[in-house]
Amino acid sequence: MGLIQIENMEFYAYHGHFKEEQIVGNRFLVDLSIETDMQVPAKSDDLDDALNYQLAYNIVKVEMQTKSHLLEHIAGRIMDSLYNNFSTMKKASVKVSKMNPPMGGKMERVSVTLSR
Repeated sequence: MGLIQIENMEFYAYHGHFKEEQIVGNRFLVDLSIETDMQVPAKSDDLDDALNYQLAYNIVKVEMQTKSHLLEHIAGRIMDSLYNNFSTMKKASVKVSKMNPPMGGKMERVSVTLSR
């Protein structure tokens, strides 16, 4: 078993509960961990035998372009798309962070993590 991690993917997107957030947008960071069997690609050195993490990035990118009110919804869509595209995934975790959220106080980010 092995672990693929794609960390600090940065996107500018238009997610949020408030109408202003969906107009002005904000910075988001996404971290992804995918547990998969790596025995075959470790020996073959062939991308066709591996879980293609370029495709995983592109899945996240597409889902980040679809407006949502909740970080939980974004994380759920990312997870669904990953499982629909990668039959070799054993376990995955996605963390979606909104930078400088409009919550009435100073904070760096708010994050939601979903594992399946």
